Parts: sequence; structure tokens; C-alpha cells
Amino acid sequence: MKNKIKTIAFASALFAAVVNFQSCSLEEDNPGGFTMDAMATTEESYQTLVNQCHFAMQRYFYGTDNWMTLTEGNTDLWTYQANKSNSWTQWFWFYANAAPNTTYINNWWNGTYDGLGACNLAISLAHKVPFKTEAARNAKIAEARFLRAIYYFNAVEQFGAVTVLTEPATSVNFHPERTEPLKVYEDVIIPDLQYAVEWLAVGDHSTTSTPTKKAALGFLAKACLQTVAYDAGKKYAADALKYAKMLMDDAEAGGATYKAYMYPTYKEVFAEANNYENKEALWKHRWFAGTTGHGSSNGNYRLNRNNEYFNCNVFKFGAITDTQNYRLTYEGDPSGMFMPTQHLLNLYVQPNGTLDPRFRESFATEWKANINYTWDKGTVQKYDKESAVEGKTIASGQLAIKFIMPQDADYKTEAADKWSKSYLVVDYKDLYSDATKKIKMTYSYQHPNGGYTDDGKAENLFAYFYPSLTKHRSSNFYVANASQKRNGNLNATFMMRMSEVYLIAAEADIYVNNGTSAMAYINKVRERAGAIKLSVTPTVRTVLDERARELCGEYCRFYDLKRTGMFKDASYLEETHPDLASFFKPEYALRPISTTFTSTLEGGGTYYQNPGY
Repeated sequence: MKNKIKTIAFASALFAAVVNFQSCSLEEDNPGGFTMDAMATTEESYQTLVNQCHFAMQRYFYGTDNWMTLTEGNTDLWTYQANKSNSWTQWFWFYANAAPNTTYINNWWNGTYDGLGACNLAISLAHKVPFKTEAARNAKIAEARFLRAIYYFNAVEQFGAVTVLTEPATSVNFHPERTEPLKVYEDVIIPDLQYAVEWLAVGDHSTTSTPTKKAALGFLAKACLQTVAYDAGKKYAADALKYAKMLMDDAEAGGATYKAYMYPTYKEVFAEANNYENKEALWKHRWFAGTTGHGSSNGNYRLNRNNEYFNCNVFKFGAITDTQNYRLTYEGDPSGMFMPTQHLLNLYVQPNGTLDPRFRESFATEWKANINYTWDKGTVQKYDKESAVEGKTIASGQLAIKFIMPQDADYKTEAADKWSKSYLVVDYKDLYSDATKKIKMTYSYQHPNGGYTDDGKAENLFAYFYPSLTKHRSSNFYVANASQKRNGNLNATFMMRMSEVYLIAAEADIYVNNGTSAMAYINKVRERAGAIKLSVTPTVRTVLDERARELCGEYCRFYDLKRTGMFKDASYLEETHPDLASFFKPEYALRPISTTFTSTLEGGGTYYQNPGY
């Protein structure tokens, strides 16, 4: 076993050196005579190569902070915690007028091409493996091709034209060319996913990072739809609709063909009991930590921290202290990043003035004290309470902070009494401005008996407390090391789920059939959520808004805005997120390519960089 581990470790190191996009060729002697062909001598050894295809996907993509900010940051739905500026602002406000740091995506760029190299190697060696059946061989090839398609899908959507490699690298090219996005879709992404649909196993609901047929079909529909951003004729929109219908028909017929499934209620999608073997997920990853049979020493404790990223800093209020036990409930975090924009919150207001039920199911708006707390005079004044609140107490376990929305049934009463409540009331109207569509960064003290007046330029301390997305929460966590960076034990992250397929079908139907069936697909999702059915003429904006309500925080929004043309000028962002619009430039629809990479190319690689960087 020890020699076997050494062999695999050596193979992985050699593997990374040979296939890395920036690598140099190896000229040293190989005294052991090891070649990658040796990894194709048995099914077991070949599986090591297939496993390597997944590594970058888990290490640099789903479940990491960079990936969440690359797919949800810089969009209409989110701003940075408390709308404050700091080193993370570049992920939320298009670099905030600073020079874009073109090395900040270095790990992701290198990880992408490491992953592609792994996929190409596995595909190229599959014919040498003594599989018992050709179907088994094709299934493994399909797994590698599925992952290759996902790597290229994300690379194209983040960077635009990229260098296409479909075979193992045997030499170093210091002047690589870039292939335009539509051609990458046509030559690699779509064919790879079509192959995966044909050969991947149906699997079952417990299947995780190993893709199944429904995962391939879902991402094939998604990829075909995404091509409309690059093709004025939208020739693949009909295919997007066709593949989406295959999954929808299967789900509605009981899932006999692909195991497609959509929970009867929205609440069930994110119920903790359904996390590990989620039926609605088309593809998901699980994360493990500790020493319970799934130990990890490669930094996995830093992964799948999505739950933390959306939390507000409730520790700013004295009734909740920053303790390990409280953090393990994942109800608040000082390092949380994603604060909902006013636009996102307003999207949950239904035509009749009530809140879409998904708001309550998706966001935390109340937090309980974890110590016994007594209001002192300074805090009474700081939070604009009337003087009678001084000396009032909040017992541990009682309500400490409550965010109220104008659509709440008890809003008028709560808002009228917010100065006298023994808990902290955070009023939507004290935080979001209907006039400017911005977050109020200053606060005018209002209560005449609070004993505190100012000129209206004081910091808005209420901005630290906002509705916090709960989709990624789980109690199946524990401390993995002394720094309290935690990882999920028996916890899964969804990369795509069934309700998105209905919204893909709705958008595709608008392109193909002028929206004849689009509202039926949208209302299928809304009815499942308990929201009011819409009766409007569907537009792409109708779908875009519904995607926000259903899929916010699920790695979609940056690509949604690209596909639907909302990054072509600043008008959409000026309407939905004025703070972000002030930093917008059209070239920011593409990320800068790492200068760590471009500096290795001929002439310093200036020809390879995206415009504007």
C-alpha cells in the first residue's frame, strides 16, 4: 500500500508538470521508467486518472469563495457586506475604480487548465484499459468529457475566447491562439455533453460528484441556451428547449428514464434532511473533513464555506457574542460577504403586495441572543431607541435582532414601535432607499426621546444587519482545525437543480416560439413555491427576474446577465444596482487573464489579454 501511494503521488506530480498549460517540458531521467501509460493497465489505476479530473473542480470551483464571487458577485443581486469598501470590494463592484488585479484569478485559471489536462489524458488513455465491456469504457470517457465540457463552459463565460486543448500536451506553445466562444461550444462543449448524455449511467439520487445522465442533459440544455449570447441566429435555442423538455417530461412522469425529480414544495429543496441525497439536484458535490473515515489533509477544510459568505455580522450587536458554538449554527459571520441589493429584495414582492414565499424560505431575518444582555445608555442612543429602553434585558435564547419588510403582516405595528422594543428592529426603510435604489450609508436619528441627535451624516449602523441567504446552511459541520475553518461532514453543494431546467425552457421558448409556453414553465416553478401565478406576456426580463427569485446564490447570475445582454451597457445596472453601475465598463463582462500566465508568453502576452486590462 505504501509503494502504491508513492506511485500515485509521483504520477500526480508528473501529471501536473506535463499537462499544466504553463508547464515546461521535463528532460530529467526517469529512473523508475514510469509513464502515464502505466496508469491505464487496470481499471483501478485508470480510476486514479479519472479522479484527477475532479480535483480542480472541487479545489477551485464549487464551494469556494472565489467561485461564488465570480458567478454571483458583480451582479444586480448582491453588494458587499454593509455596502462597505475593503479588499473584497473588487469582487462586487467591478474593481471599484482600482486597477484590476490580473493575478487574482491565477489559481482558478491554472486549475482550469490542470483540470482540462487531466480530462484529456484520461480520454486519450481509455482505449488501453482492459474494461470488461465497451459500455464501461465509454462511461468513463463520458465522465471525463462531461468534466471537460464544464471546465470549458466556465472558462468561456469568464474569459471569452480561450485556447482549446483536446489532447494531452506534449510540448509547450509560447504563442497559443484563442478560439471564439461559439466555436468552443460547437467543437467541444456541446459534443462532449452529448456524448455524456449517451454514455453516462442513470445513477440514483445518492450519486454526487460523479456525473449522471440527468446532469449531462441538464448542462447540455444550459450550454445550448448560453450560446444565444454569441449567436444572433440563436440556432441552439431549439436544442436547449428540446433537452429541457426531455428532463421535464421525465420528472413529471416519475423519473423512470433519467431519475429527474422536482420536490413538491420549495421548502423541501433546502431541508437539511434532503441535503445529502437531494433528489432535485442534477449534479452535486459532497464535502468531508475530520477523521471519521473521510479525513483530508489537502486543505479541504477551507472548502464549502458558502454558508458563511451570505451571513451578516450579527456580532455587531451586543446580545450576540462571537463564540465557536454560535458560529457552528452558521447564523452570523463577521467575514460574511454577500448582502442582498434592494433590487433582489423587491423582486420578492408579488403583484398583490405580499411577499413571495421563497423569501422566507431563503433568507434569515431573525436572530436570537446567545447571552443575557442589558441595554446600556450608549447602545440605546446608538440604535435610536427611546430612553425607556435603557435597562431592559434580552435573555439568552430570546429574539435579539429582527429585520422587518414593508410587506410583513405586522410591519406597521413593528415599525411604529421599533424605538421601544427590547430587541433590535432593523427596518427595511432605514436600510434601503426607494428614491435612490441604493443602501443608505448614513442615518438621521429620529426618536426625540432617544437623547441622541446629529446632522444626518452618522454611519448607518443598521446596515450591518440584513436578510441572510440560508440555502447553504447545514448543522452537519464541526471544527476541523484550530483556526475554526470548518468543512461539511455529510454535506452537499448543488451545481444545478431541476427547477432551473423549467426556466431554461421558458427562455428558450421565447426565442423559438415567441413564448407560447414560457409562462406555463415559469408558473410551474412559481406554483411549486406557493407564489402567485403570473399572467403576463413573457419576455427575457420576465425569466431573468424569476431566475433571481428561484436561483439567487446558486452560481448562475453573472452568466445570466451575460447571456441576456445586460452587460452590454450600464442601463440595466443603473436601474437595478446604481452603486455597481457607477463602476461598470462593458469590457468587465470578461475577466482579466492572469498576468502570471500571460507573462510567460511571447512578447509578454499582451496579445492574449482581454480588452481593457
